[in-house]
Amino acid sequence: MTLRDAIVAETLSWLGTPYRHQASLKGAGCDCLGLVRGVWRAAIGPEPETPPAYTPDWAEAGADSLQAAALRHLSPVDLNDITPGDLLLFRWRAHLPAKHAAILVAPGRFVHAQHGAAVASAWLSPWWRRRLVAAFAFPGA
Repeated sequence: MTLRDAIVAETLSWLGTPYRHQASLKGAGCDCLGLVRGVWRAAIGPEPETPPAYTPDWAEAGADSLQAAALRHLSPVDLNDITPGDLLLFRWRAHLPAKHAAILVAPGRFVHAQHGAAVASAWLSPWWRRRLVAAFAFPGA
């Protein structure tokens, strides 16, 4: 099994985990960052840094801290070259920082944690594609 395969398998094992702000525990709760953190721990190893506490609206204005953290620890991928196992970052509006993270699990399909819902799979539809701003490969993938 390749590292990408392990990332995808681990990501899929989080399906159904309830949404819990700032949590990162499979089956108990996570937010979008918590999902990524949990997959990192299972597939890569210890997290490279501990995120600071954040509010649900932490990225409404100001620095693009989610994308900056991704740049510190992952390798950028051209949006035309995304493959299963890549981290995807989305921004809700063009003038706002990236605020949402997901992991591509198949061509055109990703898994994410969204407020008010359990971890779920979704299509990378035109609505999501318009909001996709960056993609990254996990170390070694």
